[in-house]
Amino acid sequence: MPQIVVTLPSPASVISLAGKQEENLHLLAKITGTKLLLRGQDLYIEGTESQIDHCQKLLATLQPVWQREQMIAGVDIVSAQAAIAEQRQKHWQERVPINRSRTGASILPRTKHQLEYVQSMEKYDLVFAIGSAGTGKTYLAAIMAVKALQNNQFQKIILTRPAVEAGEKLGFLPGDVQQKVDPYLRPLYDALYEVLDADKVTQMIERGVIEIAPLAYMRGRTLNNAFIIVDEAQNTTPVQMKMILTRLGKNSRMVITGDVSQIDLPRSQKSGLVVATEILQNIEGIAFHFFDQDDVVRHPLVQKVINAYDRYVAQ
Repeated sequence: MPQIVVTLPSPASVISLAGKQEENLHLLAKITGTKLLLRGQDLYIEGTESQIDHCQKLLATLQPVWQREQMIAGVDIVSAQAAIAEQRQKHWQERVPINRSRTGASILPRTKHQLEYVQSMEKYDLVFAIGSAGTGKTYLAAIMAVKALQNNQFQKIILTRPAVEAGEKLGFLPGDVQQKVDPYLRPLYDALYEVLDADKVTQMIERGVIEIAPLAYMRGRTLNNAFIIVDEAQNTTPVQMKMILTRLGKNSRMVITGDVSQIDLPRSQKSGLVVATEILQNIEGIAFHFFDQDDVVRHPLVQKVINAYDRYVAQ
């Protein structure tokens, strides 16, 4: 069986490519059909000529990442494989970081759909992102909102979502309005904390630079000079969706995110996100993005869980 050896330039690049407990190498071997063995900085690749060629192409596509000694995740390998199949390796390699985390790590879109989503948030004033959990819809929107604020494109960030949960209402939660709505907006907080210190976030909320409120509090307002994120939009009613869309004011951008497979409204109530998707897709100036299982960037098991539920529903 043919075998070649690829020597990695540094111990850090080995860690970047191999991943935790060499899980990246296991995935590379599974995708390419090769046998991979790591000895120090030498990676031994064994397989047929076509399998080895496939593996070399994947390693070459990933090379800019591990040469920068940035951690590679399973989703990077899957998206690099997709880039090879679509002959857009160069485009994949030239992805530009959209921000940096508090630890200095680059934050960048990991999949083709995420890249297109980020590009739309830079171009369009109204963007819809629809897909399952873990595809980066909310996270990337919050990161882009902070970037726009840092670049003085907008004066404030507004984070909102409908307060709809199974059997639970805001009035039964303790505290003032801010404390009541905080648990509902935790994913947005998590993204903010990725790039901003907790104290900084608190100060920005106190100064009104970041506003967090239930969707019902948007009624009657005109939202000017703001980057607005409407999260969990699948739980809006059609009336609520129309209400929030018509709040968009001068020099503002709105991103609507949701997962139509997780609607918590009563069965008789149609989702405002579903209705908006049906009637607004062909309107110029509005961008729609649909994410699938290949865009899941959480723990690898999340993708498997989503696939299993999709198969179950299809039965």
